[in-house]
Amino acid sequence: MDFDSVVIGAGVVGIAVARELARRRQSVLVLEAEAAIGTATSSRNSGVIHAGIYYPRGSLKAQLCVRGKHLLYEYCRRHDVPHRQCGKLIVATSPAEVPTLEGYRRSALENGAGELPWLDASQVHALEPAVACVAALHSPSTGIIDVHELMYALRADLESAGGTVLLGCPVSAVEPAGQGLRVSVADGAASSVTTRAVVNSAGLAATAVARLVGGLAPEHVPAAHFARGHYYALRGPAPFGRLVYPVAEKAGLGTHVTVDLAGRVRFGPDVEWIPSVDYQFTSDRRSEFAAAIRRYYPELDADRLVPDYTGVRPKIHGPTEPAADFRIDGPERHGLAGLVNLFGIESPGLTASLAIAERVADILAGR
Repeated sequence: MDFDSVVIGAGVVGIAVARELARRRQSVLVLEAEAAIGTATSSRNSGVIHAGIYYPRGSLKAQLCVRGKHLLYEYCRRHDVPHRQCGKLIVATSPAEVPTLEGYRRSALENGAGELPWLDASQVHALEPAVACVAALHSPSTGIIDVHELMYALRADLESAGGTVLLGCPVSAVEPAGQGLRVSVADGAASSVTTRAVVNSAGLAATAVARLVGGLAPEHVPAAHFARGHYYALRGPAPFGRLVYPVAEKAGLGTHVTVDLAGRVRFGPDVEWIPSVDYQFTSDRRSEFAAAIRRYYPELDADRLVPDYTGVRPKIHGPTEPAADFRIDGPERHGLAGLVNLFGIESPGLTASLAIAERVADILAGR
């Protein structure tokens, strides 16, 4: 075999998986279709290190978010990746939303995310004078991170351990080959490599890549769904010092406040279901955003909202279906030796990336 493992996709999760495999003394090749690493989901999100609050007890999202958060903070400290554990407020803007906060508090404890101190309106005002609410939870372990610097650090680790990243290499086929797999690349030269294992970490294209795998039964490939989220930046002085989230909405965490490492404020994302990946900022959503934001920031001047960017979530459930968990499908699920498919790796995928990498490496080691 040319390599022990081939990882398809060089987003933050793919690079993290490849790094972990290389650290375990495997020869690793990463194949990325685009001309740079992390150009899709990894570079078009909120850049938040999540605590592990919202996800069902025992789910992969809950387990890997909590584990990944600790690994990520430790990694950032050791490798000088810019980040800040700024904390966040989850706010109830009406008495009817207070029971939801109580549910979040229980969920955080069940998931191992820690205690979320309860704050009344006056305590919230003392922390964030611009925020209006009837009650809130404080999540002290939530933070923000420079995602690009994280990916550069992970890639440097991978390459220092002997791994290789090839850009502009879209995969055209994965076929069984002897005791392993042959991965072919659509480069016009019929290039291919053999490997003992393949990790499909293609993000938005993960289901499409899975359909290229010879011998993988169709029932083991979920349908792909896409949800676009728009972000607006706030011009002028920042009225917040930490993240502010409303009660979550279906398919997302609501139009929330994020503050980046430079102190720049943005709001988003919303949720717009789309038939295919499309990053167009399709319409002026300022009025819709302003209405959602004023629920907890009533002094908002909508003229300060500026269209910023969009991101697309790789979902494996549709708009009328219950939210899906991460899927990390190894041979025990689909029966094809040496293959691991990562499906539906949306939020909190960034936070969970190092824990997902551990899980994948353990699967390939037969643990």
